[in-house]
Amino acid sequence: MKKAPLILALLLCACAPKAADLHIVPAPQSITTSCGSLDVRGTGINCDKSMDARSVCAVQQFAEQLSLVCGTECKPSGKGISFVQDDTMTPEAYAISVRSSGAEVRASGFPGFFYAIQTLKQLLPVQIYGREPAPDAAWKLPCCEISDAPRFAYRGLMLDCCRHFFSVDEIKKVLDAMSVFKLNRLHWHLSEDQGWRIQIDKYPRLTEVGAWRDGTMVGGDWNTNDGIRYGGYYTKDQIRDVIGYAAERGITIVPEIDLPGHMQAALASYPELGCKGSQPQPYKVWTIWGVSRQVLNVGSEKTMRFLEDVLGEVADLFPGEYIHIGGDECPRDEWKSDPACQAKIRELGLKDADGVSAEARLQNYVTARMQSFLAAKGKKIIGWDEILEGELAEGATVMSWRGTKGGIKAAGMGYDVIMSPTTYCYLDYIQAPDLENEPFSITHQWATPETVGKSAITLEKLYGYEPLDEIPADAQHHILGVQCNLWTEYIAEPSYLEYMLFPRVLALSEVQWCAPDRKDFARFKADLANHALPVLDELGMNYRKLD
Repeated sequence: MKKAPLILALLLCACAPKAADLHIVPAPQSITTSCGSLDVRGTGINCDKSMDARSVCAVQQFAEQLSLVCGTECKPSGKGISFVQDDTMTPEAYAISVRSSGAEVRASGFPGFFYAIQTLKQLLPVQIYGREPAPDAAWKLPCCEISDAPRFAYRGLMLDCCRHFFSVDEIKKVLDAMSVFKLNRLHWHLSEDQGWRIQIDKYPRLTEVGAWRDGTMVGGDWNTNDGIRYGGYYTKDQIRDVIGYAAERGITIVPEIDLPGHMQAALASYPELGCKGSQPQPYKVWTIWGVSRQVLNVGSEKTMRFLEDVLGEVADLFPGEYIHIGGDECPRDEWKSDPACQAKIRELGLKDADGVSAEARLQNYVTARMQSFLAAKGKKIIGWDEILEGELAEGATVMSWRGTKGGIKAAGMGYDVIMSPTTYCYLDYIQAPDLENEPFSITHQWATPETVGKSAITLEKLYGYEPLDEIPADAQHHILGVQCNLWTEYIAEPSYLEYMLFPRVLALSEVQWCAPDRKDFARFKADLANHALPVLDELGMNYRKLD
C-alpha cells in the first residue's frame, strides 16, 4: 500500500510539461519544467513595496486583464503571484519561478517586470489577450523555472508612414504586437519625397502642403497616376498619445526626419530651400516612387536653420535618446552647380580626395552640424550607412541597410551599429519565391521567376540571420541590435501592412532576443502554430499563413 503515493508521484511527473511544450516567442534563455501547475483564477497578485510606479502599474494591468478573462477577481493580497524587486538583475532581465503553491517574479525595474508579464501571458491560454470573459479556459500556469534576458539592447521595427499613411489606431495595433514579442524600438519614418507626416509649428506649410500629393502611381508603372489626392499627418497631440502608448508597452519611438535628400515634400512647401536652377518649378509633392533628384540647398544658412528648427521641435517632442536623420540616397548633382553650395565647399576647404567627392564631404558637414545641434539637446543621431562616406563625427550610430558591409566597417571603426540589411531585414520584399501568388510588392518591379528566390525574405531566411557574422570579436560590443524595415510604396491598406509584417516580425524577435544556441527553426515553427499565431488571431492581426 505504501507504494501508491510513489506511483502517483511518478504518474504526475510523467504528465509534467516539457520545456518544448511551452510555446514562448521569443524563446527564453533558460527554462526548466516540473510537475504540477498553479491555478490563477482569483489568485492574489502582490507587488514588492520597493517597486517603481511604472512596474506596479504594469502588474495592476495584468491583474485586471486576468480578472476579466478568468471571470474571477485577482486581488492584491494572499498567496498567488508575487513580484519582487531584485536590484542585482540587469535592466531587461527577469526570472520566473512557478510552483503549485505560488509563483515569484523577480526583476530590477519596469522593463524586466514587463517582459516577465509577457512571458506569463504566453504560458496561459490565448484568451488572456481577449476582451471577453473565458471562464472555461484552463487558467493554470505550468510549474517551471525561467531565467531570461535579451541578447541585444536595440530590438527595432521601422514603419514608413510617408509613402502611405497609417492611422494612430493602426500604429497602436502594431505596438501591441511588438510588445507581446518583446521588441522595444519603433523607428517611425515621418518625412519623404511623397509626403511629410509630422506637425511642425514653425513651418505649418509642411503639413498644409507637404502632407498631400496629387495622386499616386499605379502598380509599378511610373507613367501612371490615379488622380486621387492622398495624404495625412500626425498632430503633436496624436504623436504624444502614441509615445505614451508605446512607453506603457516598453517601446521607445525613434523618429526619422530624412535629410538632406528625400525632401521634395518639404521643398514643395518651402521652395526657397531648394537649389538654384532646380527643375521643375514649382516643386510638387512627388506622386511616383523612387528617389527625387531634388534636394535641399545645404549651402544656404536659411536651409540649415530650417533643419535645426525642425529637429529642435522633434527633439522636444520625442523623449527617447535617438533621432534618426536619414542621410541615405542623397543625389548631389544639384550641389555641383548651385552657387551657394559651391561657395560653402570653398569656405570649408572641401576637396575631392580618396575617392570621396567634395559634395559628399558637404553632406558630412550637414550630418556633423545636425549631430552637434542635437547633442546640445541631449540627443544622439542614427543615420543610414551612407553617413560613413567621407568623415563621420564620434558618437554617431550607423544603421547598416545596404547589406552587412556598412555595419562591419562601422563597428571596426568604433561606431555603434544597428544591423538592418536588405538581404534579411526588408519586409517589403516578397515573402516567398512566388511572384504569381504573392500580393504585388516592390520585388515584382525587378525580379523574375528565375531570380526571385534570391531576393525573397522568407520566414526561414530571416530567422537564420546572424547579426555578428564577420564582426571582429573586439568590435562585437558595438552591435547594438537588429531592425527590420517595412517601406510602404505598394502597401496602402492596414491588412496588407500586417500581412507583410507577420509572422516575420516573430522571427525577427528571436534574432533580436535569443542566444544563437537557443534558436531552432523547427521548434520556432511549432511555437508559431501552437501558440503565437493564435495570439495574433486574438489581437485581430492579419498575417501570412505558414507554408
